[in-house]
Amino acid sequence: MHLDGQPVRACATSIADAVGKRVTTIEGLPRGDGHPLVRAWVEEQVPQCGYCQSGQIMQAAGLLAKNPKPTREQIVEHMDGNLCRCGSYGQIVAAVQRAAREG
Repeated sequence: MHLDGQPVRACATSIADAVGKRVTTIEGLPRGDGHPLVRAWVEEQVPQCGYCQSGQIMQAAGLLAKNPKPTREQIVEHMDGNLCRCGSYGQIVAAVQRAAREG
């Protein structure tokens, strides 16, 4: 999720930390023609079990909001710490790159 536009891990954030802040979950991403990250996630076949999808997408959305054209290294560094039980890290990086290109 995002607190005041900054990605944070919902599982490690207390309600007290969110008081008075704007909270955005994956449901709050712009929809229109579909968010570029969501489209890229499907096109790059990222989804496997679904355990990490919301957190990964929200972390990537935070990166693209600050840096719309990140390098591969910047993507890897920014996404570090988001665990994927299926090991879909290559597809995740590819999806972020695609969303940055097609955004």
